[in-house]
Amino acid sequence: MKIKVTIYEDNDLLRESLTYLIKGADSLEFSGAYPDCRNILEECETNQPNVILMDIDMPYISGIDATRLVKDKFPAIEIMMLTVFEDRDKIFDALRAGASGYLLKKTSSVKIIESIIELSNGGSPISSEIARKVLEFFSTKNRNFDNEYTLSERELDVLKCLVAGDSYKMTAEHCNISIGTVCCHIHSIYRKLAVNSKSEAVIKAIKERLV
Repeated sequence: MKIKVTIYEDNDLLRESLTYLIKGADSLEFSGAYPDCRNILEECETNQPNVILMDIDMPYISGIDATRLVKDKFPAIEIMMLTVFEDRDKIFDALRAGASGYLLKKTSSVKIIESIIELSNGGSPISSEIARKVLEFFSTKNRNFDNEYTLSERELDVLKCLVAGDSYKMTAEHCNISIGTVCCHIHSIYRKLAVNSKSEAVIKAIKERLV
């Protein structure tokens, strides 16, 4: 089953380029491209996308506000920001609004397609530059040492990898554990944080400075 992708981008050339990219990918299905988000809820109802590529700086309604609207009404739709913004406030605002991925517009076409597929499969793709900014923010001095959720040191390590956008395989490599052990830790993290998905865990970690 193909992944249905809708694009929101006010730059005409980039919107057209992304349209061609989506249409040319075997695993993806194009389901619309729009220059603004004024009618995004109606368009989501009509197009029923699995993934939305969302710009941030658009007329009428920002991509972050539009993300919040979509996630409130259509929580199953995955949203990936595709933007030029690298500042920390924009990153965290987008994640808090419900975005599960954050790519810079300079990302290669191949990586964009791979990230859409990863996002649809439950991943949280984030450009390496963005991941570094997130990890810099969550330095040791900012860690919540009270750790009211009683997360173990290994669980905190795994959670840090999730925040960085690592796949299960990458997390296993970084933590020097098996993928099965990663899954066990993630299940425990979800239970302790009272969340049901990777994006919820990442957002909670960011808001409460858990890593």
